[in-house]
Amino acid sequence: METLAATTAALPPQPASNPVLGATLLTIAFLAVAIMSAFGKAATHVSTGVIVFFQNAISLQLFLPWVLRGGISGVKTHRWGMHIVRAVTGLLSQALMFLAVKRMPLMNAVLLANSAPLFIPVLSWAWLRQRVLGIVWVSVLVGFAGIVLILHPNAAILRNPAALIATAAAAFSAVALVTVNQLSSTDSTERILFYYFLISSLASLPFAVRAWKAPTMHEWLLLAGIGFFMAVSQLLIILAYRHASAERIAPFNYSVVVFSGLIGWLVWHNTPGLLALAGVALVTLGGILSTKFGGPNARGHFGWIGHWNMRHHLSFRESSQ
Repeated sequence: METLAATTAALPPQPASNPVLGATLLTIAFLAVAIMSAFGKAATHVSTGVIVFFQNAISLQLFLPWVLRGGISGVKTHRWGMHIVRAVTGLLSQALMFLAVKRMPLMNAVLLANSAPLFIPVLSWAWLRQRVLGIVWVSVLVGFAGIVLILHPNAAILRNPAALIATAAAAFSAVALVTVNQLSSTDSTERILFYYFLISSLASLPFAVRAWKAPTMHEWLLLAGIGFFMAVSQLLIILAYRHASAERIAPFNYSVVVFSGLIGWLVWHNTPGLLALAGVALVTLGGILSTKFGGPNARGHFGWIGHWNMRHHLSFRESSQ
């Protein structure tokens, strides 16, 4: 791994500190994530394999000109193993989220699938052997208490395990996010995204072919929207973290819960009960505390991709000293 001096020398120009603009861009990005998730829920008769293929293939095409603007050297990497792990876990997270969102209220599915910050401290402790602060363990317990309230464990959960599937999506998302943060010490965000979209497109293609059924015009529009809003969300997140540090704006990631709740209420007339609302509040609180106190691995994109980049972290740290 690069030394601190070598990494700092390879930094892009230091991002301007504008937390208001950063928070605004991040909020719009997670509005795009909520819309994308809603489109996935609306695509009831489209297989998950087809959805994730178009999500990644469209995003790859939209990002390719930007990634290659400096030539082929911009995508050279020697960390293929990490890119594959990151892509596979991220792809599984997306696939499980789209499976879950069709079977349960949009807000609950999106919140559970994006509760990765609660799993990251456990991964950091068990995988990376990093010390985890006591307050972070408290935040994890608070968040998992909220998950239990949303899951509402009983016999019915075995008949419709959508909530368990969404929680599994979060666990895979946490692995993907920790892997992204390890990759970001050597690879740019653009390169990480390029390999994610490329590997995910190739990996999901056989499943899309196997389950292929000609979409209706309505379904084509939903698939195009899923790919478009995925790409838009990633671009806005990158721009947001160039204007403000993750420590200052990461809590705005949870705006996706509000947007998902509003869309679910307006479109599907989902009205959460008191227990579910209490669970949402606890998961959100636990996630924010884990993000704030959990160190670099706990910060970044509240979702499948992850854009917390160690280079930007170091840049802000250097500029504040």
